[in-house]
Amino acid sequence: MQDILNKIGSFGIVPVIKIDRVEDALPLAKALCDGGLPVAEVTFRTACAKEAIKIITTELPDMLVGAGTVLTTAQVDEAIEAGATFIVSPGLNPKIVKYCVDKGIPITPGCANPSDVEQAIELGLEVVKFFPAEAAGGIKMIKAMAAPYTKMKFMPTGGINAKNLNDYLSFNKIIACGGSWMVDESLIKNGEFDKITALTKEAVSQMLGFELAHIGINAGSADEAKTVAADVASLFNHPIKDGNSSIFVGAGVEVLKAPYLGANGHVAYKTNYLDRAIGYLKARNVQFDESTAKYDEKGNMVAIYIKDEIGGFAFHLLQKK
Repeated sequence: MQDILNKIGSFGIVPVIKIDRVEDALPLAKALCDGGLPVAEVTFRTACAKEAIKIITTELPDMLVGAGTVLTTAQVDEAIEAGATFIVSPGLNPKIVKYCVDKGIPITPGCANPSDVEQAIELGLEVVKFFPAEAAGGIKMIKAMAAPYTKMKFMPTGGINAKNLNDYLSFNKIIACGGSWMVDESLIKNGEFDKITALTKEAVSQMLGFELAHIGINAGSADEAKTVAADVASLFNHPIKDGNSSIFVGAGVEVLKAPYLGANGHVAYKTNYLDRAIGYLKARNVQFDESTAKYDEKGNMVAIYIKDEIGGFAFHLLQKK
């Protein structure tokens, strides 16, 4: 159960999709995967929801698929039989939650007030859906509710879009946000799956916020590093900051005093959410060198290198401060 919730957290965004025609299921799922989000909540608001889930999970077995708007235990059974791995409901129905918990099925019921959250805690849950997010008070309401319930985490859904996405995700009690702005019904109806892919990529880019941090140059020795750093500083009138293992020229160039990873050096990219960036890249079959991971005093990863070089350069990710 926790593994599924961790996967959802690594994606950060869960597209909430309503499928009216079963033939749209596979191209829609592929569009989301191509856009960088191999995850979806298929709502049980249409007659073909079960069949759509079965098609997606059969054809795209690596995609994480859940069932949303689940209102009965019978729908839970249908969804799981079709291949769904998690259940989402708009409200907290103790009967449905207990049914799922007893069967070991991850469920995030909708909660919009402290009383709902306390029921969820009583039923053994550690993650709930906050719905309807914007209408129920948005991120301010979540922060207020999270204060007394220190172990509870939230998956807000309803009114979330590219503009307010990071307002939610920047709060550490939120594992992911549910949203449908990248899967607009009109786009699905018109078969504009290329636009869905583009909107999905835009959503992922907005969330991760990749930015070039600096470029590292491998020097053969400390003396060579000083010469290289001085030449770069002279060209661009940047200050020099001499460290133990490297010299920074301004903020954008690091000269290593001894060769490190990468034949020529390294390129560092910073991101809003390092854990989600790693999840995004791993879903695209990118491998990481776990031995290079660095952590802060609280045990949070703050840096890690990708295994393969590009153009003679190693690449690594940095958590934005």
